[in-house]
Amino acid sequence: MQDVPNLHYFISDVHLGLKGFNPLERERHFANFLLTIPENTAELYLLGDIFDFWYEYKYVIPRGLTRTLGALALLNDRGVKIYFINGNHDVWTFNYLQNEVGFIILDELTVRDINGVKFCLAHGDELTGESSHIFLKKVFKNRLLQRAFSAIHPRWAFGLASRWSRHNRLNCGRNFEFRGEEDPLYNVAVEFEKREKVDYFIFGHMHTAGNNLTPKGAGFYILGEWIYGCDYLVYNSMTKEMVWQRANMS
Repeated sequence: MQDVPNLHYFISDVHLGLKGFNPLERERHFANFLLTIPENTAELYLLGDIFDFWYEYKYVIPRGLTRTLGALALLNDRGVKIYFINGNHDVWTFNYLQNEVGFIILDELTVRDINGVKFCLAHGDELTGESSHIFLKKVFKNRLLQRAFSAIHPRWAFGLASRWSRHNRLNCGRNFEFRGEEDPLYNVAVEFEKREKVDYFIFGHMHTAGNNLTPKGAGFYILGEWIYGCDYLVYNSMTKEMVWQRANMS
């Protein structure tokens, strides 16, 4: 008798394809991790920036992701539901990931009910109040600009995006830290729970793992990234336990 699916995984900010920090090894390790997810897993939530740059031309998808896309497709074939929230690096999901891999796309700041427990999920870039992120996201979502970008040959488009992302990451370094109650995403959670009861808030984007409780007692989590680390969350809907985990990347 098979175990009842009761595990729910939450992951963000893998940045597959980032040209730096051993990209081939990161992709291989992440794909291997996906293949080791237990049989009693019900859902996998990918909360943005799984890909460092994702843009779907009609007949072209990015290189360097074969193992990961295959592993995700196998999970979907196994019956694991794969939910995806677009981050600021992987906005452009049109239909490939949905039709070929089985992704279910969720809106930013989505509330999900898992066996009576409410989860508020988001990538977070649109919620921090940073004007640069908000402006860029609006630009990236503009249909006219998307059609114009599609007219650029993939060789140039992917090359430009790769150089831009790598430059930003190298200049930024690890200047991220969880600021507890001063964190802008924490304030989003505080305001949100004034309107709707939530048991857990789980966000990404900040690249630094952290957790706290909201004023009304909800669990507040920011997921870690997979460039320097490999932190993620697992919720057991049978025991009602949330556990931090770290993948073995050796």
